[in-house]
Amino acid sequence: MMAFRIIHDDITRVKADAIVNTANPEPVYAPGTDQAIYEAAGKEALLAERKKIGHIPVGEVAVTSGFALPARYILHTVGPVWKGGSYGELEALSSCYTRSMTLAMHLGCESMAFPLISSGTYGFPKDIAIKVAAKAIYDFLMQHEMQVILVVYDRSSVEASLQWSTDLRTYIDENYTESSVVSLFQREALHKQRRVLPPSSLQEYLLQLDESFSVYLLNLIRQKGLKNADVYHGANISKQHFSKMISTNNYHPTKNTVCALAISLRLNVDEANQLLAKAGMLLTHNSRFDLAIEYFLEHQMYNIVENNMILYENDLELLGRQ
Repeated sequence: MMAFRIIHDDITRVKADAIVNTANPEPVYAPGTDQAIYEAAGKEALLAERKKIGHIPVGEVAVTSGFALPARYILHTVGPVWKGGSYGELEALSSCYTRSMTLAMHLGCESMAFPLISSGTYGFPKDIAIKVAAKAIYDFLMQHEMQVILVVYDRSSVEASLQWSTDLRTYIDENYTESSVVSLFQREALHKQRRVLPPSSLQEYLLQLDESFSVYLLNLIRQKGLKNADVYHGANISKQHFSKMISTNNYHPTKNTVCALAISLRLNVDEANQLLAKAGMLLTHNSRFDLAIEYFLEHQMYNIVENNMILYENDLELLGRQ
């Protein structure tokens, strides 16, 4: 199961160990996600337990039972109200995510679901709310094993007005090429890709010709000075999937997996194509997904959580599905 994903659903129906409620600081509930959670869980029982907790400061989190919800726990966190950005709102919002994930981990949760905190009536600009969420989730998942789900009502919920997303659409429009044209050059490009990073000797070149994808990947990880955990966390793939990848002879990864690894390894486009070539693939300009990956690499955008939010907004396949 992938570590991060986005789904279009009602958070009260999500099957996860814990869900996060954008709570009122006092033991009352307000219209919106807060009220929906109370009503689905059983408002009398939940409100009684919430009253035992009392006041929750902004940026903090408290836990109650999930009652009638599919989730075992409800994590109540108080998001900040937007006041222009100069009153600690970004730090408080980041704290909501980090403290919620940390508490879920201490409770033994393997999965949890968030709404986009503070992006509604609390007035946070959606692009800032998304960037804060993406960084907090990415930083946590680089260190810990947990499935984190961002639950949205529709794609417009993550229509971030991010400059990145606008620029990506322009990049795709300007570079998209019909497949019939690309196919004339793909075989030659795949052959040329072997020469992107010239080997230092004939012996090394001959070794590279026979090098499997798995061996090439492990050598690349060592060259980058990374640990295996850094790579599979950063690629949004599971430890189990990664272990199978590096231990299976003649492993044939999907393009999605290789692109996720390229993001995690912080490769440039040429390096990514060389890794893809080991699996018999290349980034092409007849695929909107491929162009998006090329755009991320060219702009050194290596936060896979934020990248997946942008891919989701543009109705493209998310990275690291396995």
